[in-house]
Amino acid sequence: MFRLAHLSDPHLGPLPQPRLRDLAGKRLTGYANWRRGRNRTHDMAILDAIVADMLAQKPDHVACTGDLVNIGLHAEFPEARRFMERLGPPDRASFVPGNHDAYVKTALLDIERFLSPWMTSGNGHFEGFPYVRLAGPIALIGLSSGVPTAPFLASGTLGREQRDKLRTVLSFLGGQGLARVILIHHPPHRSGAKTGRGLTDAAALEDILGETGAELLLHGHNHTISATHVQGPGGRRIPVVGAPSASACGGTLTHRAGYHLFSIDMTETGIEISGLTRGLKEDGTIGEIGPIPL
Repeated sequence: MFRLAHLSDPHLGPLPQPRLRDLAGKRLTGYANWRRGRNRTHDMAILDAIVADMLAQKPDHVACTGDLVNIGLHAEFPEARRFMERLGPPDRASFVPGNHDAYVKTALLDIERFLSPWMTSGNGHFEGFPYVRLAGPIALIGLSSGVPTAPFLASGTLGREQRDKLRTVLSFLGGQGLARVILIHHPPHRSGAKTGRGLTDAAALEDILGETGAELLLHGHNHTISATHVQGPGGRRIPVVGAPSASACGGTLTHRAGYHLFSIDMTETGIEISGLTRGLKEDGTIGEIGPIPL
């Protein structure tokens, strides 16, 4: 039995004090949003408790689906690296970037500089996306939907090159008897997010999944617990599971801080996957929220 933990959107704080020249363009609105309330939405003490609880479950691997940082400041990325080190060494933890990690073009260099050890394929070198990491009975396929966008937009895009590579990767892995688990920040389906916040090429991704299949898709971005399906080959349903922000201190039960824990097993009849959510309960403790309908 392989245990995979999934958390997302920690939005690490406090935000370093930016220089005036750092606040040109989109960063200015992002900084204003942080000061107006986002800094109170994300509680680092709660995040510490979530991570401690997750590590106490002794997962075999941890997947983080993006938004470690907030406005893509260079000074945010050393803390992002320290956070990934806490989740696990590169052979026990994986990362894909979100829109806040890729907030501006200069942040793309920092993503690679500070976080590439958790985004490598089997040869240990970062070679872009998608990457493929083998862990027990699963193949983790990491996608990058994080791209710089105009102010007030939070959309993501894979692009044709990444999609074409993904099709090849999924087709090959489909014959290897592994559970193919896709990691992506933005919801990978057409109805996954509001206008201006979704994956721009979600329809093209759904077409690939309908052709090649996968066993599980994990995402963040919406800051809420969610579970739905997309169509795989032959009408088979592929589970799509979204995680809440791992540091959210308020809201309804599905919006408060939490993470998912999946059990993946290879049986005589095929791949069996089950999951549950643990997170911040109404009494302030961290505990089991409930099973994930897969």
